Amino acid sequence: MTYDYPGLAKTAIDRLLKDQLKSVDAAADLVAAALLDDGVLQAFGTGHARLIVHELAGRAGGLIPVNLVRLQDVVFFGDRSPASILDPTLERDPGLAAEVLELAAPRPGDPWLIASNSGINGSVVELARLVREAGHPVIAVCSLAHSRTVPSRHPSGLRLPDLADLVIDNGAPPGDAALELPDGTRVGALSNLVGVVIVQLLTEGVARRMLAAGVTPPVYRSMNLPDGDRANAARLAAYGSRIRPIEP
Repeated sequence: MTYDYPGLAKTAIDRLLKDQLKSVDAAADLVAAALLDDGVLQAFGTGHARLIVHELAGRAGGLIPVNLVRLQDVVFFGDRSPASILDPTLERDPGLAAEVLELAAPRPGDPWLIASNSGINGSVVELARLVREAGHPVIAVCSLAHSRTVPSRHPSGLRLPDLADLVIDNGAPPGDAALELPDGTRVGALSNLVGVVIVQLLTEGVARRMLAAGVTPPVYRSMNLPDGDRANAARLAAYGSRIRPIEP
């Protein structure tokens, strides 16, 4: 059998490197400056975009000063019951955003990376609005093609790109699935594939900027190597509760 997805994936990554590298560089400049000033990158996503922010946080080869922020935090770190977050459409509701932000407790100046393919759901837009209102810079990772062609689910009518200081476009088509089969069925989502490349570029870019500033980048060592736990514990101690475990 011949598969078309590898060609689509290569085209999507090539397009990212051609059209979005300036935005990635600008985001790396912003994040590196914040981390050099003792800041922490706050990373938020809902739905499948959570995979992108998971790729940023708590992983081997990733930057230590990244705090993973999720809707589930209202259960893990707040006082809500697990049943309160089981609705798969919860990301459409702006009501939890203020609670999520309060639990994240970012310091002034901490940048935020918010990932959402559509950029239209209420929780995403409301969190971006609150974060921007509080003076934090916002980096959005989304599909402009999708976001520009569907109505917002936030009462303001705003979308994530409207509230971002920097937008990195993942290039995914509306609906994300990029491969049409002979009967019209569409498969082959691109947003997470390209999103992972974006955050790995960002990680490399930030680390290189820190090195250029004479600072050893604070990076996780694999916990599955013999000295991983010891090395990570020493580096994490500098940030204390500002970085929460990805699996509490």
